Amino acid sequence: MMNILKAAKSLNLPDWWICAGFVRSKIWDTLHNFNVRTPIPDIDVIYFDPTNIDELMEKKLEERLKTLMPNIPWSVKNEARMHVKSNMPPYFSSIDAISKFPETATALGVKLDEKDNVILTAPCGIGDVINLRVKPTPYFTKTKERVEIYEDRISKKNWKTIWKNLKVYHIDISY
Repeated sequence: MMNILKAAKSLNLPDWWICAGFVRSKIWDTLHNFNVRTPIPDIDVIYFDPTNIDELMEKKLEERLKTLMPNIPWSVKNEARMHVKSNMPPYFSSIDAISKFPETATALGVKLDEKDNVILTAPCGIGDVINLRVKPTPYFTKTKERVEIYEDRISKKNWKTIWKNLKVYHIDISY
């Protein structure tokens, strides 16, 4: 994980984080006493740069990371443009974007400071991830459409087949 963090840090991106499954899955693997890390589909590197919201830049950054670590499934996204794709109001920062991820247990990010100390951001707290709870972030409880997105993700991810001790919370969408 440190090598992955160092590779992402080498890009010198503004307001960068590696987030979501990279952090969450490691915590759940540890809490389930897994000896081997659960494979994750991608390594989500996010950053916030409103001065260049061209998607092509993200692809170039992914290629740079693939040069450093070719066997890693990199995904780089500029959160200054992702609100358009997600049909949401603009984000103010990467942490603002992380706070609007669908699940509290996924709304986590890590990065390295100038001395390579690991920094964690958890805008929704760490209680749910360390207590093996899957709940929507406050943002995903506000409208029927967002609740449906959350419920659809929970169904498709089917995390309980991997991490048996998870408690998944569902939201009544009949309102």
